[in-house]
Amino acid sequence: MYPFVTLTNDNIILRPYEFGDELVLHRAVQESLTELSPWMSWASEAYTVEVANSFITVTRAHWSSGASYGFAIVDAHSGEFLGGCGLSHLHPIYHFCNLGYWVRSSKHGKGIAGQAALMVARFAFEKVKLIRTEIVISAGNLPSKRVAEKIGAHYEGVLLNRMVVGTAISDAHMFSLLPSDFGLAAKL
Repeated sequence: MYPFVTLTNDNIILRPYEFGDELVLHRAVQESLTELSPWMSWASEAYTVEVANSFITVTRAHWSSGASYGFAIVDAHSGEFLGGCGLSHLHPIYHFCNLGYWVRSSKHGKGIAGQAALMVARFAFEKVKLIRTEIVISAGNLPSKRVAEKIGAHYEGVLLNRMVVGTAISDAHMFSLLPSDFGLAAKL
């Protein structure tokens, strides 16, 4: 378990989701349904403000227990909500996790997802003491695959029947980031 923390660079701030984010989160998801819904089971017309509020409640509780670490991505200058990034499925024995990211449609193409992914990966290694982050991307999700490639994540191949989105089973690309990618030694 690691206390709530804010990460920042010159362009973006990553911070835990806060109560009060539900409206901007809901708007960003609704704006982005066309791009998100083929790859994320939670991204649907049924994503209401109430669902966003429940997500924030669960995300904060999971952070407090060390089960996962969800970050809101906001613009460092305007404070605009840009998307989300986080660490989930933390393995308590093997010290790795899943790293996920999404950026609202109107902000695509600005390098936001890549910046957020690298910041969260560094947090995973330095603070959570993980030895590996995995980026698992549905085989057809080319934009997310390009993000992983652009940030220099290690491509490890295609995993058969690795994901379920809604009721569809799909293969997935496996990428990873390691402490050594940041000049860090893996430590437990």
